[in-house]
Amino acid sequence: MKIKEIRAYKVNLDLTRPYTIAYKTISQVENVIVELELENGIMGMGASNPSKYVVDESVKEVANKLTSENLEWLRGRDIRQYQQHCYELGQQFQEAPGTWAALDIALHDAFAQYLGLPLYKFLGKKTKVLPTSITIGIMNVEDTLKEARDYVDQKFKILKVKLGNSLEEDIERIAKLRETFGTNIVLRIDANQGYTFEQLVDFYHKTQKYTLELIEQPLPVEATESLRNLEEEIKQQIALDESLISDLEAYRLTLQPKACGIFNIKLMKSGGIQRAQHIADIGNSAGMELMWGCNDESIVSITAALHVAYANPHTKYIDLDGSLDLANDVVSGGFAIKEGIMYPLDLPGLGIQKL
Repeated sequence: MKIKEIRAYKVNLDLTRPYTIAYKTISQVENVIVELELENGIMGMGASNPSKYVVDESVKEVANKLTSENLEWLRGRDIRQYQQHCYELGQQFQEAPGTWAALDIALHDAFAQYLGLPLYKFLGKKTKVLPTSITIGIMNVEDTLKEARDYVDQKFKILKVKLGNSLEEDIERIAKLRETFGTNIVLRIDANQGYTFEQLVDFYHKTQKYTLELIEQPLPVEATESLRNLEEEIKQQIALDESLISDLEAYRLTLQPKACGIFNIKLMKSGGIQRAQHIADIGNSAGMELMWGCNDESIVSITAALHVAYANPHTKYIDLDGSLDLANDVVSGGFAIKEGIMYPLDLPGLGIQKL
């Protein structure tokens, strides 16, 4: 079954809840959508919203690469050889993970549809239930508690709180959240590279009594090596995001003494599903716990990450709330969510429908 046509276009997606992280405020996001049509009418879809700050590729650059001329080599290829096509994507777009990811996801979606199977069933479902965290941006204590109450009322059980501007204010926000909601919620934090080594250690010891599940990317990328000097109990709670982009970095992070206890894998960093699985395999072999994260993305790529998360036996955490605050999208379906638990739909491919 041959690939007949490939189309790519850019869309603007508004957020219902603008939010602030350590270095910017976000109210609208752009995504690039890929449609890969087979000769029998099946259409696989992919999407991309890489972070320029993290991988040095913007949505505009993705759109510029996904021209008809640059995609000509894929036309006429047999979808049954999708793994070879994904490998060649890596050769062509090695330095462009957002471009790579959009095409890789579309190929996986099209192939699974061709088989008539949900992607997670083709990959092999290994995990039964995955509750996602929901993110609270950097804001004052009052607004933090108000937003947290809204999410708790929606039955979310895991809150991920963005920190990194002020250590004292960060600790106060965590204290007030635990005081208000008790042990009914799980708390994760993401400092977005906002701390120094000394501040991280200080933060850890001052918040131990508040029982944090994990601490995501506390130090700048250039300070990653210093994490190897942490006490083991602290290190096991560290999830690395911006410090983990490629399989080579994954390997380096596992060298003894390890730099962290948790890999935060994102399709937008890694270049899509195939390479993300390689990174997961490296983490698995080193005893890392796995977390699957996202940017502000269409349901298309969020669903792709969810399928891969369910297909990995070492998945312990997901943070796949990136489409939940979108005011508009290009597709529907993909997954169901109930009391914070995300379930992939039992439909072929990604189980999405174009609007």
